[in-house]
Amino acid sequence: MRSSAIYRKEHRLEQNWTDAEYVDQVFDEKDLSETEFLRCKFLRCRFVGVKLSEARAEGCRYEECDFTNARLNSAEFTDCYFTNSAFTKTSLFAAKLDNCRLLGAVFIDADLNSVTVKDCDWSWISLRHQNLGCLDLRGLKLVEADLYGADLTETDLRDSDLTRANLAQAVLDGADMRGAILTEVDLRNTDIKGARMDITQAIHFAQCYGAKIE
Repeated sequence: MRSSAIYRKEHRLEQNWTDAEYVDQVFDEKDLSETEFLRCKFLRCRFVGVKLSEARAEGCRYEECDFTNARLNSAEFTDCYFTNSAFTKTSLFAAKLDNCRLLGAVFIDADLNSVTVKDCDWSWISLRHQNLGCLDLRGLKLVEADLYGADLTETDLRDSDLTRANLAQAVLDGADMRGAILTEVDLRNTDIKGARMDITQAIHFAQCYGAKIE
């Protein structure tokens, strides 16, 4: 009887993952755990149910890709783009994202527990009803991000850019918002109970309710 290690090796997808380009390719249910990707480009590719646990990617671009039910646990992404990609029920538990851009990405019921984010741009991203509690999102760019109904309890949002972000029905209980940019953000339907705010943000909150500051 073959060992499980030999079985896993035989069922992994053996391809060149350096400076490669893929268009409209389907990688569904493949085991790409611990794989290293260097400067690869993926356009409209499907990664449904793919195992990418502990994978490492650097300088890669994923445009309009589908990561539904994919497992990216403890994966590391550096200088990568995920433009207009879908992450439905995707697990990114303990994944690391360093200098990555997720412009226009859509997250639905994804697992972002313990994810590490550094110097990233998540502008125009959709995180509706997403659990982002207790995450360190300091300095994250979230321009026009859709955070409707998101759970941001105890989340560190210091110095993040939330310009024109949708925070309606979001919960910011205990969140640290000091230094965050809230330009054109309507906080009237946002639960900010216990949130830590600086003077500028407190004034902005009052103005959302029609107060005139003199």
